[in-house]
Amino acid sequence: MGIKNKNNMDYKLLLFGMMWFLIGHCCVFIQLNGQFKWDWFKENEWILALCGIIISFFYIWGTKYTVAGFGGLLWPTRFVGFSIGITVYALGVSLLFKQGITAKTVVSLSLALLLVCIQVLWKTGDQTV
Repeated sequence: MGIKNKNNMDYKLLLFGMMWFLIGHCCVFIQLNGQFKWDWFKENEWILALCGIIISFFYIWGTKYTVAGFGGLLWPTRFVGFSIGITVYALGVSLLFKQGITAKTVVSLSLALLLVCIQVLWKTGDQTV
């Protein structure tokens, strides 16, 4: 289907899944935090909640393609999704709410990047403990 390596990873599917996670996390950030920036979000909670149905599909697709990209493994998908989410949140708070990125946030973002790198780059023969 895409580009595979010897550990049964498909980088094309992995990137496609990561794209869906990115879209989902961006939508959720706006959905949940828009109420603190725009009055429309405060006044339309039901519409925002119903948007959650659509947003759920982004996470379903992100999970589906990322698991396929990791050759059927679930754990790496969770770490990738979390890392994308924490990155989107940090950037969203910084850019939209001007709260800045503290040293603690930089360390957290670095750990999120490290999680993704471990899951994508660490080559193992046995996938279980």
